[in-house]
Amino acid sequence: MHTRHWKAAGLLLVTSLLAPAAFAADTPTRKPPPDPTEDALMMSAGFLSSHPDLRFRLNGQKRFSEGNYADAFDFFQRAAWYGDKPSQGMVAEMLWTAKGVAQDRPRAYAWMDLAAERGYDGFVTHRERYWAALDEAERARAIEVGREVYAKYGDAASEPRLEAVLRRERAKQTGSRTGFSSTLKIYVPGPGGTYDQIDGSKYYDERYWDPKQYRALQDSIWARSYTGRVDVGPVQQIGADGNPNSRVPATAPQTDAPEPRSPEPDDTVLGDKPGR
Repeated sequence: MHTRHWKAAGLLLVTSLLAPAAFAADTPTRKPPPDPTEDALMMSAGFLSSHPDLRFRLNGQKRFSEGNYADAFDFFQRAAWYGDKPSQGMVAEMLWTAKGVAQDRPRAYAWMDLAAERGYDGFVTHRERYWAALDEAERARAIEVGREVYAKYGDAASEPRLEAVLRRERAKQTGSRTGFSSTLKIYVPGPGGTYDQIDGSKYYDERYWDPKQYRALQDSIWARSYTGRVDVGPVQQIGADGNPNSRVPATAPQTDAPEPRSPEPDDTVLGDKPGR
């Protein structure tokens, strides 16, 4: 495959990695819930503390928008540990462009290959752009490094971590034994001593808390996202040990790999997202 041209680079590419396309079309029977990160009230109700993938991604976005790239990189890695594909793509792009970290193109490819693990169009396209730019020695190292990256951050390792958090936090929530009735109200402190309220049917929507449905929700957001205009020729079904979306051979997951370290997260980050 030969790269012909591409028009997404620098900050355009970086911000586009964090800005998915609109949700898939509504089905006749059930309308998809909104992206929770677009709802400031949802975020202020403690939702982030129960969803570390979103929590650390948003903190990474905030640091990135402030020009604090080293901290942003740490937060994106931590979100990636919980399987957040946009954050994995950001780790890749920061490694590729030496933004807040030393440039490492083979490792960047390994991370973008990981971001494309579920076949999301935008990340697959960027993965192919990277591959086309690598020489043969870099490609060999990218595959070697990819085994390490997949072992710690691939879905087989990261999904059980996120699933454990979602199940634990859902069990703690008020109303978890009431079927998340629409009569339940959640009160969130507002300005001047006032309170805003959220219907329990919104906050406790199963698609935010059930691991399988939450994964399906993420797929509906990212599966058809297009991160800028990138033309690398036709994308091939490359295949590696049964995984059609990766050149990296299958690797045993390290579910007990230590969680990456980051600065203390700030959970009041919703209004500071780049590219929105």
